[in-house]
Amino acid sequence: MMSGLDQRARMALAMIAPAVLLVLLLYIFPLIRVLGLSVTEAPGGISNYAQLFTSPAIGRVIATTLRICAITTIVTLVLSYLMACALTLASDRLRPVMFACILLPLWLSVLIRAFAWVTVLRSNGVLNGALLSSGLIESPLTLVRNELGVTIGMIHYMLPFGILPLYASMRTIDPRVMNAARSLGASGLTIFRRVFFPLTVPGLFSSFILIFVFSLGFYVTPAILGGGRVMMVAEYISVQVHETLEWGIATMLASVLLVSVFAVIFAVGRFADWESIVGKGDD
Repeated sequence: MMSGLDQRARMALAMIAPAVLLVLLLYIFPLIRVLGLSVTEAPGGISNYAQLFTSPAIGRVIATTLRICAITTIVTLVLSYLMACALTLASDRLRPVMFACILLPLWLSVLIRAFAWVTVLRSNGVLNGALLSSGLIESPLTLVRNELGVTIGMIHYMLPFGILPLYASMRTIDPRVMNAARSLGASGLTIFRRVFFPLTVPGLFSSFILIFVFSLGFYVTPAILGGGRVMMVAEYISVQVHETLEWGIATMLASVLLVSVFAVIFAVGRFADWESIVGKGDD
């Protein structure tokens, strides 16, 4: 087979071979191992998977995870759409400043960001202090160690992942299309509803995939802002591995999480604008 390839193709294969080998050894093989443990660890067979439907604790964890993921995804998509529109309409001088503000959080550790939110949202934190000083509230609001705090932290983390695919999608829209609609007498609202928004729907699906898939496996932010009172699937898996040593349940949940991610990508991916996620390759 190699004899049928030209020198350039053989060189390309030789260059990517170490990376492929590393992926196989460090990613694919462990995944296969996890899938295997999910049916071989005690009690074995499909008994581990049966606990998805029989264990109240696992049911609560899954319900909490799906609820937080859904709220995070919806709110992040709305905010991302508005911010991507603002980026698209911004002047050439203002746009780099806006990009810096959006990308700056990505350069900070997720751990630092989570602790920063604890400082802002705790009972004697910055936000409650400002609200008490202004007289808007009489007692501190409970904003951390609950689902609200976890959701706020996750939305803040996900915003760049929602904004960038939407912005890439909006930048590909030909302004002449909007000008043509305007010249035909369409109002601004009609142009947005009938022309602009439909053209950005693939970008919305791209952002949805990134936000929802990342949210499903979130660990650090729920662990810190939830304070042990909000248990999502990733933290529950960690507890099963490190504290209760229930490897069967842990690997079963990890396998379900993996399958769920692929199911979401398969179901929604056909509608997404993948070039806005992975970039446009050379023709």
